[in-house]
Amino acid sequence: MPTTPLQIPTADGQADAFAAFPADGEPHPAVLMYPDGFGIRPVLREMAEELAGHGYYVLVPNPFYRHGPAPVLELPEHIGEEARPGIFARLMPMIQAHTTDRILRDADAYLQFLTARPEAGPGPVAVTGYCIGGLLATHTAAAHPGRVAALAAFHAPVSAAGPDTLRRLTARVHFGHAESDLTPEALGELNRTLDSAGLEYTSEVYPGTVHGFTMADTDAFDPAALRRHWENLLALLGPAR
Repeated sequence: MPTTPLQIPTADGQADAFAAFPADGEPHPAVLMYPDGFGIRPVLREMAEELAGHGYYVLVPNPFYRHGPAPVLELPEHIGEEARPGIFARLMPMIQAHTTDRILRDADAYLQFLTARPEAGPGPVAVTGYCIGGLLATHTAAAHPGRVAALAAFHAPVSAAGPDTLRRLTARVHFGHAESDLTPEALGELNRTLDSAGLEYTSEVYPGTVHGFTMADTDAFDPAALRRHWENLLALLGPAR
């Protein structure tokens, strides 16, 4: 599956990114994919290529470009439990600096860039994300109701977007939660908020999972949950044109 490195102009500089897409020379439905907090690395490239193989143009930006090009942090080939505390100690200041204002400015730039690509088909796009990337995807969809038709987020702190943001969503939604990430009460509260917005959505816990279950380079990885993730994501996106 072809991939190409890209630079996205934003209000705060150039965001490095890459795109994966079919090699047939035709335009394909566009998907903006936000990585998890560990950022762009081989497993994200594999996931983007997997999605592109189903007929989509997939753009993956580096959300932390203000701190340097990806990989912003040096990561081990496998991110085990012993490595996580040190990585998160360096990662958390970047996440904390990534304010809602920054998220929304970047979302404007990413969508403008994505919809102008000749490889991307016309019409609304989809956004998806993992971990913190799922929160970024949720903010993006809420801020651009006319441009985003589908939103998926996996093991993501989507409740942190706040009820007002969630009620602004108009896209079709799938939220796939890790069992370790929220209580049944928190899930019920989130789903009541989505109900009040009148959305077409699914919001479900993937049984037996822990935070990060889609990421094959971490101890959290759950192959069965990753397969379920693909089934739900592709069903949400619908057939590629």
